[in-house]
Amino acid sequence: MTIELVHVALDSFDRAGVAVWIGGGWGIDALVGRQTREHRDLDLMYRIEDDPQIREVLSAAGYVAETDWWPVRVEFRGPSYVDVHPLDFAPDGSATQAGLDGARFEYPASAFVHGTIDGRRVGCLSAEQQRLFHSGYELREIDHADLAALASALLER
Repeated sequence: MTIELVHVALDSFDRAGVAVWIGGGWGIDALVGRQTREHRDLDLMYRIEDDPQIREVLSAAGYVAETDWWPVRVEFRGPSYVDVHPLDFAPDGSATQAGLDGARFEYPASAFVHGTIDGRRVGCLSAEQQRLFHSGYELREIDHADLAALASALLER
């Protein structure tokens, strides 16, 4: 997923009036304020009630659902890959994401922050939420690199 395709996707969601928050590697890069590595995909969290618009925007951009584990996540393949994660928001701004086998992932309201990608202010997941998502499984080399970039950027601030 190139930075240009990230901008195209975000522009499309902006035009459709759909709020998204970036997670995964691009989400860490948003917190760091620069691209730290190449990315296979763009991970997006969104309000579950916006699912029809999310699918419509991605379809219009040439994406098709490749892995559909609704309501857990859906991976779209097209010009690149976009992995979407629907969230059920509570009135207090917190959210819940369905997981496999009945699991639930909790997002406190403080998990939704802003970062910067290529000078553009974007919604993204907080450093705390990113660290939480990088726990409970064996980390890959890119996960270690992401966490190191995040830790380094936070120390510089």
